[in-house]
Amino acid sequence: MSDSMHETSSALIDGDALARLQAWQGRSETLADEVTAAPVRALSATLDRDDALPVAGTRLPELWHWLYFLPHHRQSEIGDDGHAKRGGFLPPVPLPRRMWAGGRLAWEQGNPLQVGDKVERTSTIASVTHKAGRSGELVFVLVRHEVRNERGLALTEEHDIVYRAAAAPGEKTPPPTPAPKDAAFSREIVPDDVLLFRYSALTFNGHRIHYDRRYVTQVEGYPGLIVHGPLIATLLVDLLRRNVPGAQLARFEFRAVRPTFDIAPFRVHGKAAEGSTDGKTFSLWGEDADGWLTMQATAVLA
Repeated sequence: MSDSMHETSSALIDGDALARLQAWQGRSETLADEVTAAPVRALSATLDRDDALPVAGTRLPELWHWLYFLPHHRQSEIGDDGHAKRGGFLPPVPLPRRMWAGGRLAWEQGNPLQVGDKVERTSTIASVTHKAGRSGELVFVLVRHEVRNERGLALTEEHDIVYRAAAAPGEKTPPPTPAPKDAAFSREIVPDDVLLFRYSALTFNGHRIHYDRRYVTQVEGYPGLIVHGPLIATLLVDLLRRNVPGAQLARFEFRAVRPTFDIAPFRVHGKAAEGSTDGKTFSLWGEDADGWLTMQATAVLA
C-alpha cells in the first residue's frame, strides 16, 4: 500500500519549504498509450478470473486503466528503494514514506475504454498541503487525471498521495478500526510472493516493499511485504463484478486505512450500501487477518 521514497530527511517543512512545494501546483503532463490486450490477459490471470480472451473492442474493466501510462524510468534513475529518484512531475517532498492513500473516479458512461483504444492522460498537480499530526509531519498531494480516447473524455480520477516522516523508534501507530461484520459477499485472498510480484510487474512498480522481504523488514521496519493499495482496490471492484452480474461502475471512491501485509490471508467484503434505494450503491471494504479494517470504498453502478 505504501510507495516509499528512497530519501530521508529530518528537516521540518517550514513556510518557505511548503511554498516551494506548492510551486508545483498547476503543473501538468500528458502521456499517450494504447489499451493493448496483453496486460488485460495477464491481470485476468493474476486475479484468477476465467475471462474470455480480450480482442479489439473488449471493454476495459474499471481500475484496469492502472495497467497503462506506466512510468518508464531508466535504471540509472532508480533509487535504493526501487522508486525513481526525486524530481520530475511530482513535487520533491522531503519526507521518506509515500502512500497511495485513496482516490475518486468517475467514468463517462457513453464512452468506455476498450482494447485497441489509443488513449491520452493529462495529469495536473491540484494541491499540496501540509499537516503536523500525532505521527509527525504529513504532506498531501492531490493529482487530477483525465483520460481520453479517440471518442473524447472517458475517465476522470483524483489521486490522493500522502508523504510521511520515517518511523521513529517506539512510535505509536493510530488505533486500528474493527472491520464491519455484516458483509453480504466476501472472498479470501492469499497474498503470496507470486501475487505481489505479478502485480508489481504488470504495473512496472519497482518499489521493493512489495517483493523484497529483507528490505521491507530490515530497512523500512514492516513485518512483511506490503500488499499494493491499488491491488486491494482492484480486488474490491473484482469482488463486486463476481457477485453482481453485469456490474459497470459510474463512480468509485476508496481510502486506505491500514497497511495489509503478506504474512496472512486477508478478506475483501461487500454489501448494498445502507440507505440505497435503487440497488446501485455498494459498500466495499478490506479486512486483515486480525479483523482490522484496511480499506474502505464505495461503488456506484451505472
